[in-house]
Amino acid sequence: MGTRSRTRQGFSRHRVASVSRARSRAVILSLGVLLLLQTGASCDDEASAVRLGSAEVGTVDEIVEAPGTVTARTAATLTAPAAGTLRELMVEPGEAVRKGDVLAVIDSPELIRRRDAAGEALDQAPSGGGVGIGGTAEFTAVRQRTDEQAADAFEQARDAAGKIADQQVRKALLRQVDAAEKQYETASAASAAALRSVQRGVASLGRAMGALSAAQRLQAEQAYELADAAVDALTLKAPVSGVVQYGGPPQTGGGSLAGLLESGGQVPQAGGTVSSGVDAAVPEGGYVAAGTPVITVVDTGRLGLSAEVDETDVLLVEGGVEAEVELDAAPGARYPATVRAVDLLPTTSARGGVSYRVRLDLGDGDFPDSGEAAPDPRPGMSAVIRLKVRQAAGAVTVPASAVVSADGRDTVWAVRDGRYTAVPVRLGVQGEDTVQILSGVGAGERVVIAGADQVSAGEEAP
Repeated sequence: MGTRSRTRQGFSRHRVASVSRARSRAVILSLGVLLLLQTGASCDDEASAVRLGSAEVGTVDEIVEAPGTVTARTAATLTAPAAGTLRELMVEPGEAVRKGDVLAVIDSPELIRRRDAAGEALDQAPSGGGVGIGGTAEFTAVRQRTDEQAADAFEQARDAAGKIADQQVRKALLRQVDAAEKQYETASAASAAALRSVQRGVASLGRAMGALSAAQRLQAEQAYELADAAVDALTLKAPVSGVVQYGGPPQTGGGSLAGLLESGGQVPQAGGTVSSGVDAAVPEGGYVAAGTPVITVVDTGRLGLSAEVDETDVLLVEGGVEAEVELDAAPGARYPATVRAVDLLPTTSARGGVSYRVRLDLGDGDFPDSGEAAPDPRPGMSAVIRLKVRQAAGAVTVPASAVVSADGRDTVWAVRDGRYTAVPVRLGVQGEDTVQILSGVGAGERVVIAGADQVSAGEEAP
């Protein structure tokens, strides 16, 4: 079974060992001759398939193999904050932009009319002094009407903000609405307290009218500022530096501005909203509904990986573990990677089992055969990730085939005093081809590496 093995059932667990040996060429040749002599002897008896080898000192790498995906640092999808028309696209697909650059402008007659109406109301709002009220009954009616106008303005502002798919812009507008509402509540409470003072005869109606006038003016200013902020949001600016592509994933008004692709999601593709053969998701002058994806900015400044590691292996994976990565898109290339984090909560794997998402930083790759630089990956590419979860250097090792189970214990058949002896062993790091022996067998001992079922204790070894 190869180290990079995919089956219809998905990825299975593989461990790979690499053993480094410090031996002279003469010793290796002598060992080869010995093995040939042993092979020749076994050929005389076709029923025998016993093969001998030696425990050696080397390095064993324990590898966990997992499927994964190349991820971008961030993908920010800018959507229409309100229904309207796309007035202008300021960038072309593939263009690099910096955070804060203007990318597109939306026209929304509804928001502009709301701002204009708020501006007219602000012009007519009292600028100070009295409000021309004849008595406390009229004062109460005016105050109630002002409160209703304020409540309506806040409701409209929240409704407009809620339709903005850009999470950061939406949160900023909602914070602005909340702050304005608290400020108005303070002013309204002050006018109510002034009225109570008038009713108790401890203050004049003129003083109460001044407080109400201030509340009315504040309400008009806030209504205009909130409406103006909603209009400003029609200018779409890059929230991150990156590369532009038109369109984005289908989103609702509650969609996220910047999906961190390391969460396992795919890079927003224009194909989600753009038909084949069409460049822009929405043409200039075209109608857009609130939440329509217009432009996606992909930050490829730091690429990463998202790997799905089976629950049977995840306890071996921790931050700092190194890995080697192969991409389907770049056969023969190898990319280094390092584990950055392991999720605590599980996900359901494609084959129905439980797995955990492991996040890695991806380095620059090369082609080992030629030493040439490998191509830069793109977000969303499929990867095979080989995590080096444990390593034992300078360890006593034997081929994995030498370890058998006898009476429920790991056992190696060794040749001692010229005869076969079953030796219980304790295993350490386990590779696919080679395993570490912690106790039971020493370096240099001859061991059975094949045909252990055909030997018996005390039998003379060749």
